[in-house]
Amino acid sequence: MDKATHHLEVRAPAQACYDWWRPLTRLPEIFSDVESVEAITGDEARTRWKVAGPVGATVEWEARITEDSPPHRLAWATVAESDPDVTNSGVVLFEDKGDGVTELTVSLDYSLPGGKLGEAVASLLADPQRKVERACAEFKRIIETR
Repeated sequence: MDKATHHLEVRAPAQACYDWWRPLTRLPEIFSDVESVEAITGDEARTRWKVAGPVGATVEWEARITEDSPPHRLAWATVAESDPDVTNSGVVLFEDKGDGVTELTVSLDYSLPGGKLGEAVASLLADPQRKVERACAEFKRIIETR
């Protein structure tokens, strides 16, 4: 499994940061490849993800929130029975540094399938570290201008 992690400080309370991340449905605002994250009716811990792939392809999967400790930690992982093309998980940590400052740590873990699908998904996930860093910068911009 591969991993991308980034830390940053934002001028916003931990609770506000957590509240922004908690539904996961706002992630398309900060991750440019994520087309949508939709809540699954009847299960507030489960979401359906749609991510833009190469040459107009789309990769979809379901994820479940695996840890929810407001306002400190939020984690999710793909649901095995949803037959995801990419196995992945993520965790966001929110550490209150005082004076309205929160240290945010975002970590994404993923593994790629083999064959042609793996090649397509690999191009989709090209430079995941940079994508996580850009997403964190965009989150900082959004949360600090609220």
